[in-house]
Amino acid sequence: MVKVRDGNRVVLLVVDVQVGVMHGVWDAPRIIRNVALAVAKARAQEIPIIWVRHHDEELVRDTPEWQLVPELVPAVGEVLLEKQFNSSFEQTKLEEMLAEMGATHVVLVGAATNWCIRATAYAALDRGYDLTLVSDAHTTETITLADGQMIPAADIVRELNIAMTWLSYPERSNRTVTAAELNFIQD
Repeated sequence: MVKVRDGNRVVLLVVDVQVGVMHGVWDAPRIIRNVALAVAKARAQEIPIIWVRHHDEELVRDTPEWQLVPELVPAVGEVLLEKQFNSSFEQTKLEEMLAEMGATHVVLVGAATNWCIRATAYAALDRGYDLTLVSDAHTTETITLADGQMIPAADIVRELNIAMTWLSYPERSNRTVTAAELNFIQD
């Protein structure tokens, strides 16, 4: 049985807004602006921010591609968490960090929608957290299937936004809001 979290602390989770991830994704400049807006709102409302950075054989530590995009820089005191798997929870200290903060609600932004954002969103819900996905602050690349058909990135983003409004979990909430609508005090 999943433990539904006690408390009411909201945390902003910024996932993989790295140079190598954001290069070539759909509508990157707009998404980066919207992530920056979510970060600015969190800071203004004194909401904790956890930055997540991925590394693997394709995204090698300490390379320019591994760095966060220059428009998004963690402030002093904000946590930077390293991960190796799609979910920000797998083999990281994220769950322990959230528990120490008294977090019960994760607001999620970043990339890539169909990999790390989707995996992190489901992992948060599976672990008993409420979830808000910022619908215009996550992105991915268009996928070309083996048969040559393409799934446009905008459709992948739209599909996850729809899923996050229709999922149902006991004693947990999940929803989407735009970056402009985001208000951590009400969420």
